[in-house]
Amino acid sequence: MRKAALQESAIRRAGMSRILALDPGSRRIGLAVSDPTGILAQPLDAVERSRGRDWAGAILILIEELEVTEIVVGLPLHMDGSEGESAANARQMAETLRSRAKVPVTLWDERLTTVAAEKMFRESGVKTRQARRHIDSVAAVLILQGYLDRRAKEDQK
Repeated sequence: MRKAALQESAIRRAGMSRILALDPGSRRIGLAVSDPTGILAQPLDAVERSRGRDWAGAILILIEELEVTEIVVGLPLHMDGSEGESAANARQMAETLRSRAKVPVTLWDERLTTVAAEKMFRESGVKTRQARRHIDSVAAVLILQGYLDRRAKEDQK
């Protein structure tokens, strides 16, 4: 068995697990996954949301392959905390996953994560056309990292 596989196995036995985050969009669902220790978030390829595609099925496959034990769905609230159509869509996505996945699903306030991801690409000089394919997954990383950081703070209390 490879050293990395042995480490991964030891981490799982220690009760550590991966968390999958989703940044729900109308065209793509950005994805990010935590490392097994629950400290760092890393991007995954986004899942396309087009008519006839089973986005939930694609995510369920990832859950199994990555041994995910929790899902975090970004909830896009307005700045005043109210909910609009995008938040309703995120809640529907969370409900779909709750009914099909065998892991808990948590909604997480994701105000301005897409804006922050766009700003990161702009400041790094990446052209908008090139960045467009990755913005959703970077937003998912920001959602997940915020969630992981909050959990870590709560664990320290």
